[in-house]
Amino acid sequence: MQKAEIVLTVLRKKSIQSKEFVFDRLYRNFFNTDFFMLAYSRLYAKEGNMTFGIDGKTIDGFNINLINKVIAKLKDEAYYPKPSRRVYIPKKSGKLRPLGIPSFEDKLVQEVLRMILEAIYEPMFKESSHGFRPERSCHTALVQVKQKGSGITWVIEGDIKSFFDNIDHEIMLNILKKKIKDGRIIELIQRFLKAGYFEFHKVHNSLTGTPQGGLISPILANIYLNEFDTFMEEICKEKSSKKSKKRSNPIYRRFSWQRWEAKNKGDYKTADEILTEMRKIPSVDPMDPEFTRVNYVRYADDFLVLIDGKKN
Repeated sequence: MQKAEIVLTVLRKKSIQSKEFVFDRLYRNFFNTDFFMLAYSRLYAKEGNMTFGIDGKTIDGFNINLINKVIAKLKDEAYYPKPSRRVYIPKKSGKLRPLGIPSFEDKLVQEVLRMILEAIYEPMFKESSHGFRPERSCHTALVQVKQKGSGITWVIEGDIKSFFDNIDHEIMLNILKKKIKDGRIIELIQRFLKAGYFEFHKVHNSLTGTPQGGLISPILANIYLNEFDTFMEEICKEKSSKKSKKRSNPIYRRFSWQRWEAKNKGDYKTADEILTEMRKIPSVDPMDPEFTRVNYVRYADDFLVLIDGKKN
């Protein structure tokens, strides 16, 4: 069996080389013990993964026998995820956010699945996407807003209400099938989506959504929203003018000419006074009717549309 890191690198390179490349024979990676060893090392490094799921077990119970049992179930296609244990954490608004804590075995399998999906899809994601991605965060989103926001006149703020709870499973699976032609991987993801959650001594079925707290939930959310990102970027391109920059500001241009004349006459005091006034106004016409630039930035289920142009 190849090292997991090598396999992931190959998958990533194929995705970078061709956006149209379709992946198959991915499920066999779940028979590779090195994938589970890598998954464990990554889980162990994060304190939050010490929380127990419905089975009451934590990652301290990890051993090679456990891996072999999980792999045997996966080979027989008899692996069925357990319902997640639902807990609630406070939000800044004062409300409570539900989280689904997977069992330890499910965390291991989900982490292997997450690594494979990330290797395939991360190179496909848009520059406008910042949530739940390696080396990206709310800070990189703010940096992009600053870069794209120069001269903006309008901002549209959007929030996809209850996004994680309302992901349509059928649409999610159909999006995955465009890139992954491996029925066993699709079936495994479907089982995780349908696993449900345990709350108040009762198992609740999951008809829609992906539980916040699940290791594959963030990558699945980004795969789902990549369709939205593509749509929004196409709209932004369509609404932006072909003109590359705004026309020069006639007032600024007049000041520039006056300053040049003053310097030619040796009147440097007047030239400096004119320069002070020039610095108070934009060099380009902020109301150029022939210029429109529309940009889009998303972090998780929140997004901004930045408009530099007329209201209509």
